[in-house]
Amino acid sequence: MAVGGSAESREPSLRGRPRRLILRRLRRSGAAKLGLVITVGLVVLAAGAPLFTRADPTDMDSMSILKPPSRAHPLGTDDFGRDVFSRVLYGGRISILVGVVVAGVTTLTGVMFGALSAFYRRLDNLIMRGMDILMAFPEILLALGVVAILGPQVVNIMIALIIPFTPRPARVVRGVILALKQQEFVEAARTVGARDLRIITHHLLPNSLAPLLVQQTYILAIAILAESALNFLGVGVPPEVPTLGGILSDSRVHLRNAPWMSLFPGTFITLLVLGFNLLGDGLRDVLDPRMRL
Repeated sequence: MAVGGSAESREPSLRGRPRRLILRRLRRSGAAKLGLVITVGLVVLAAGAPLFTRADPTDMDSMSILKPPSRAHPLGTDDFGRDVFSRVLYGGRISILVGVVVAGVTTLTGVMFGALSAFYRRLDNLIMRGMDILMAFPEILLALGVVAILGPQVVNIMIALIIPFTPRPARVVRGVILALKQQEFVEAARTVGARDLRIITHHLLPNSLAPLLVQQTYILAIAILAESALNFLGVGVPPEVPTLGGILSDSRVHLRNAPWMSLFPGTFITLLVLGFNLLGDGLRDVLDPRMRL
């Protein structure tokens, strides 16, 4: 059995793949480029909302109720005379923030639970049965229950979505580590005296980054949809806070006489989710080691 550097040189990690080759494949991926353009454009609009509109999303104007799109109000006004454009941008801020935080935290929790489960067989049954219990509940129903207990706040929405979305990355990491822990490079690391923590962090986790990254782009998109659904149902954040789901909920009774109230926030959500999905597809094509380099 090869030991030391000879075995580790065969380690199937992304660190061993030429960066220039990955970047070249990324530039050639139409899905990745289109997804990146869409997501960056919408994120810039939402993050720079004060730069793109001077209207306050909470200001009401009784003289401008249900006005169609115009120069003063590019996306029209709602049933309280509030500017729809500013409400969509500020609502998009919350959706993006929730999606990014949920994807980021579930990455950390998924890596922790997945690595512990795969590397320590005594913990595997306990951790995975817990993940199975969480996955047995429909994600939106579990999130509804958590928000109902904690209260309607943005932070509570994040917590409510982190809990049901943690099993997905945990299973991805567990599967990759189970497939690699008996490989020669792991045995070589053990032979030279590497401890469990070093083997996990330096040899096994780097190999799970590619599938995990792709998985988290989808979780980000799903979290945005779930956040909008919770606010649409009226259990997300307080009504005075502009959210995309809340705007869609308010527009239900005005679908015929004021279609712009639902058209523009719905389009924002659709494009945002589409962008992250396309980005995930492109990253999968670029990072999947089974793809021909």
